Amino acid sequence: MASPSLERREKGAGKSEYRNQKPKPENQDESELLTVPDGWKEPAFSKEDNPRGLLEESSFATLFPKYREAYLKECWPLVQKALNEHHVNATLDLIEGSMTVCTTKKTFDPYIIIRARDLIKLLARSVSFEQAVRILQDDVACDIIKIGSLVRNKERFVKRRQRLIGPKGSTLKALELLTNCYVMVQGNTVSAIGPFSGLKEVRKVVLDTMKNIHPIYNIKSLMIKRELAKDSELRSQSWERFLPQFKHKNVNKRKEPKKKTVKKEYTPFPPPQPESQIDKELASGEYFLKANQKKRQKMEAIKAKQAEAISKKQEERNKAFIPPKEKPVVKPKEASTETKIDVASIKEKVKKAKNKKLGALTAEEIALKMEADEKKKKKKK
Repeated sequence: MASPSLERREKGAGKSEYRNQKPKPENQDESELLTVPDGWKEPAFSKEDNPRGLLEESSFATLFPKYREAYLKECWPLVQKALNEHHVNATLDLIEGSMTVCTTKKTFDPYIIIRARDLIKLLARSVSFEQAVRILQDDVACDIIKIGSLVRNKERFVKRRQRLIGPKGSTLKALELLTNCYVMVQGNTVSAIGPFSGLKEVRKVVLDTMKNIHPIYNIKSLMIKRELAKDSELRSQSWERFLPQFKHKNVNKRKEPKKKTVKKEYTPFPPPQPESQIDKELASGEYFLKANQKKRQKMEAIKAKQAEAISKKQEERNKAFIPPKEKPVVKPKEASTETKIDVASIKEKVKKAKNKKLGALTAEEIALKMEADEKKKKKKK
């Protein structure tokens, strides 16, 4: 049992701790706490952070294609030099066609082996050493996107992959500038190196392109986002109202069948049993008739059908002898007195035309010309 004096001391100590606690700022926004200040960088991981090193050795290996053998031979001393700075061993096996990286006793960074694994993966996927060695930096990551299984048709796959690269690599260059990433399209994979935020956008653009969405739409939205990010007021707001909304124009409609089968409503009861020949005869009363009477009924039914067929044929034959309907005769209309031609006036016009010579001047025109000539002569004198 604890003494009452000890309990009092504990209570008093608790009160003093409560008094010394600083009050938390209530007016501080959550958005300010979540945003990273501009220019802040995480401190580098040094040997002081892990002076005892690693307990176990780790290693990773990856295969590379035959056409990369010559390039890897040339640049392998540089790869070893870059990894030795972080105390990681690298071996190149040309017989098996593989690259291996493993930690040593001096390795102090536990995550460097993962970065070394990514380095050999990128070198296997045709990325140059100058770009691949950037993965050893803390603020740089990589993403290898597999696109080979996204499109079944080979021709369609090649077209969409070329669409991602663009004419003379212009689309890929625009994507690199907007995301601050290095992008390499090789075979069935797309390798990207850069910051985490840029890699996320690169993956989205690549997957959308393989789903038949043109990369220019995503590039346009990325350009708008880049401008909006500069405004500090819009950081905590939704950007959907500023981003363009593109509609799918070439949506292939599913072909509907010519004959549509309407499904019957489901019923738990089975369909009614079809009537047998005996049931039909019982219903009509034929079952009780004698053999002679049944035979007579059948003959009458056959004769009735034959009579119908003969009458139809006769009607078709008689159609050829029916005369066609004649068109009604139209009587010619009598010429009206108003539209009669005046022959006498036409004759007078013809006579006047004969008296006139072609191109000859009238008497009045000749007299006016003579007066004009006399005036000219007087002026000359």
